[in-house]
Amino acid sequence: MARAGLQPEWKCWFANDFDLKKSSIYRQNWGDGELVTGDIRRLSLENLPSITPALVWASFPCQDLSLAGAGAGLRGDRSGTFWPFWRLIEALVHDGRAPGIIALENVCGTLTSHGGKDFEAIVNAYAQLGYRVGAMVIDAQFFVPQSRPRLFFVGVRDGNHEALAQAFASDLWHPTALRRAHDRLPGSLQNSWLWWDLPAPSKRNQRLIDLIEFSPTDVEWHSPAETARLLSMMSNLHRAKIASARAAGMRIVGGLYRRTRRDENDNPIQRAEVRFDDVAGCLRTPAGGSSRQTLMVVEAGKVRSRLISGRETARLMGLPDTYQLPERYNEAYHLTGDGVVVSVVRHLSQHLLLPLMGPHRKMAA
Repeated sequence: MARAGLQPEWKCWFANDFDLKKSSIYRQNWGDGELVTGDIRRLSLENLPSITPALVWASFPCQDLSLAGAGAGLRGDRSGTFWPFWRLIEALVHDGRAPGIIALENVCGTLTSHGGKDFEAIVNAYAQLGYRVGAMVIDAQFFVPQSRPRLFFVGVRDGNHEALAQAFASDLWHPTALRRAHDRLPGSLQNSWLWWDLPAPSKRNQRLIDLIEFSPTDVEWHSPAETARLLSMMSNLHRAKIASARAAGMRIVGGLYRRTRRDENDNPIQRAEVRFDDVAGCLRTPAGGSSRQTLMVVEAGKVRSRLISGRETARLMGLPDTYQLPERYNEAYHLTGDGVVVSVVRHLSQHLLLPLMGPHRKMAA
């Protein structure tokens, strides 16, 4: 998905993932050649192409940094793969082939993981290699009808970055949690910091209902009893949302998640929570600490429900319908739920990454 957002201006020379199923889908969409399937811990400089990359993009596993995860942070087995990745970056730098730009993407839990120490460690890793770095929180709902805030680091070693940075944080890309994380940094790291300045995106013209399949092939509608069970799991607030949608007299689609809440006696209870604001909730895989998303369709006073389809999840990630997905539903959901939204990557590329490279337009990534 990162590659889909970077093309056609960037040429991909190397890609890596340890997951065999995801690698198979990558090859179906992008062909054979540059993808190396395997644990990044086993890669070395000799495995990389003999070029100086203009851009390195990495989206390392989020489970240990997620607010829904176990909180292991960069010490965890999964999110800790940042460090073997960074050892490859160090090897490139020491070999005289320092990447021009290094971009990282992860969940916003990175800002507070271990009291901000993981955030500091990432900024320090950039600074130790001579990079100036800034971060932005970009919510995908600016571009697609999915609420998906993610943290993006962009570090630059050389280049004319002054025109692309501003003196102060902006309300749009630098929310309070990011500013606090920055303020906790030691002064030496704050001196390496940049507040990147991105233009606001155009107004999104898609709603959740616009991306819904009328006849999905990989999921079935729930029985009336299954839908009634979901409705029975709702609090009064969410039942009122259903009642309002019924009274609207039009077809309305909302996204629903089941979450564990506390009842009036402070006991854990599972609740079904729905939103009808034309935006889906953040796609998450079960490994990320949440359930699969359910759609609630209200029309002519009736309520129907079903799991969101694989193709619908791909559309919510900004992928075209020509993008090939796994045949199995769970694999398709896992693929998209782990991804980065295509149109967010494209906005970053057009308004920051490419301008950082100056007049050159065809770049090695």
